[in-house]
Amino acid sequence: MILEKLERYPPRYGPEWGSGGIFGLRYHNDTLYFTLAFEGEAHFITSDSHKVYEFELVGPRPTSGGDTYNAVEVIDEFIYFGGWVHAPAKFRGKAQGNATIDFSHKHSHVHEYDTSNGRVRLVWKESLHHPERWVGEVSEILYNPYTDELLLCREDGHENLGVYSLDRHNGKIRRLNDRPSPKATQVHDVAFFGIGKNYTRGLEEVHALDMVTEKWERFSLGSSVDGGNYLEPHLGAMASINNRAFAFVRGGVFVGNPFNEEEFRFVRLFDFYTFYAPFRVNALPFGGGVLIGFNAHHDAYYRPRSEEELRYYTFTNTIVGPSVLVYVIPPMVKIVGIFGARITSLEKVGDKIIVATSNTPNTGALDATPFDTGHRDFIILDHAVIKESPPVRFTVPLRFPSEAMKLDAGTFGGIPLDGYRSPRLIINASKNNKLRIYEYDLALPLSDATYDEFDIKKGRNVIDLSSFSGIVSFKLEKEDFKGLAKIELR
Repeated sequence: MILEKLERYPPRYGPEWGSGGIFGLRYHNDTLYFTLAFEGEAHFITSDSHKVYEFELVGPRPTSGGDTYNAVEVIDEFIYFGGWVHAPAKFRGKAQGNATIDFSHKHSHVHEYDTSNGRVRLVWKESLHHPERWVGEVSEILYNPYTDELLLCREDGHENLGVYSLDRHNGKIRRLNDRPSPKATQVHDVAFFGIGKNYTRGLEEVHALDMVTEKWERFSLGSSVDGGNYLEPHLGAMASINNRAFAFVRGGVFVGNPFNEEEFRFVRLFDFYTFYAPFRVNALPFGGGVLIGFNAHHDAYYRPRSEEELRYYTFTNTIVGPSVLVYVIPPMVKIVGIFGARITSLEKVGDKIIVATSNTPNTGALDATPFDTGHRDFIILDHAVIKESPPVRFTVPLRFPSEAMKLDAGTFGGIPLDGYRSPRLIINASKNNKLRIYEYDLALPLSDATYDEFDIKKGRNVIDLSSFSGIVSFKLEKEDFKGLAKIELR
């Protein structure tokens, strides 16, 4: 059995920042593929073999990296996998207190694996050969059946960013759009691309490529169904459900299809004004809907060295709840699993679901290490998991939505209630206040939320949420920097 060959991976050599993870899980033609980062290993498992490719076609070993965004596609007997890799990897600067990586040999890449004979072929690679800058990593691969080419998303990097089309036979590449794009999805005969620099402002627009004519259209982002503003919608994954494009971002999901007169609107989900987000994880088509993880700790500062870094340290290291596995089947959104720091990849194999996990985030700044720092693992679930509603708690310091109120935002939550009989909200308030609770769902086309209002007294307040349905978000009338909210689902 293939699943019996899956192992747990402790910290091992692979120079980079923090922990990479298990990415790109794909089961195709009796072969299970994944990349182990930061070791820089592509694994191919069948019932009678386990092959490991160390990216030696890109450059000399030791290598590190591989993929950290789940860039994988399948066509006929081939598995195409992309990402980035250091070949060779060079760790430097620890003795001087500035631990980092030399990027001179960092390459973006696309490979082909032939499941019929077990051969790996390098289709394309590119490097800037600069010690501190790199070309855009490949973070998504989408097949265009009309042109028989691979559409590549490239956002993480300094040069050669945008949307590219790669000839999978001869490796010739051409740029179709020069705006940074981390993720994409196909709806009908159109490929929707999320546009924006992900680690600064997040998703800013959605661009649509006609996969036949290669003509582009641009679409702006609309309002939130609960009426509140959204901040820093960092894009983690995209998917297609019910002929709409879904862009999963920090704080929720944008849903729409402007070609059918439905603008992209924001549906708040798990918005705590921290870096809790559906980031570095794929959206897995399942049962006519999508399974996706919202991660508690995927990217973080480790050791802040300035006031600005301290702000991001707090934003990225405040853990308000566990990572959750969510099943999206409009109009419903349902929590079906709870996990630790993060879910990195999802795949379906027979009657099982594979969930790849890591207990450690990716880090940055001057805290690189010569080895991966995380324990990476596989959890095997039955399909019946979609019927589960595991108890879960989110503990939200109210200083986060209070800070957001200074930016004309502050509506928080977006908590799916489906499957829970006794959900409740506990607010420990430092002052008298008023609370508005919004109620909405994912019925398509999207509709505006309705709301109820509650008086909040200084001290402990318990609000029964069992009279609400669908999804609920919350908005305080006044800032409360010392308060605490607990959302208990049971």
